[in-house]
Amino acid sequence: MDTPRLHLQPRLEPRPRREWPIAAGLLLLALVPSIAGAFRIGEIASGAPETAANARFLQMPLPVLLHIAGALVYAMVGAFQFLPRLRRSRNGWHRFAGRYLLLPAGFIVALTGLWMTAFYDTPAIDDRAVAVSRYLVGGFMLACLVLGIAAVRRHDYAAHGAWMIRAYALALGAGTQVLTAGPPLLLFGEPSELARLLQMDAGWLINLLVAEWIIARRRAASRRPATMTA
Repeated sequence: MDTPRLHLQPRLEPRPRREWPIAAGLLLLALVPSIAGAFRIGEIASGAPETAANARFLQMPLPVLLHIAGALVYAMVGAFQFLPRLRRSRNGWHRFAGRYLLLPAGFIVALTGLWMTAFYDTPAIDDRAVAVSRYLVGGFMLACLVLGIAAVRRHDYAAHGAWMIRAYALALGAGTQVLTAGPPLLLFGEPSELARLLQMDAGWLINLLVAEWIIARRRAASRRPATMTA
């Protein structure tokens, strides 16, 4: 009589060939904000003439410089942290990069974003409702990072991954906002305060929805029952 053998259903993870396009897509999403950040650094370094659009950055450059540098590290390193096979085959690098690169950069991004919202003299269109959204997003990103640390300390790696995915999704909101705000700007010109709010919030919400979809797929894969075969 043959002994029944236990077979686990395959996990719903990207195939090796499909993982690198995922990383490339994340890097591409971060590209436009990175270019804008490089332009801002160039303005500050060259002592560009002060205008209404750049005065706050020229007068207090440190927060925005930290924000740009943190966002660049966070986007670039994070794009490779979520590739399942790379994470498993290079687990030492995953831990090192997460502890010494990704987490510090994530905290810098969230904290400087909150600081700039609170203390920079922002344009009127960003003063009220958009500022509230920035506070909520920055606060939630901080919470995600803290909860991610707490989860990994108790060896709950599924929860750790979920919280870090949420934090990364919020950080990449600026990339998606290029898509939600750019076309309307080209077609209709400067937005109203309500349109600006909807465009900004849409970028963050789209990213969060995608993040929750990825998290749900991971949970479904981890709960997939084993099957018995003869």
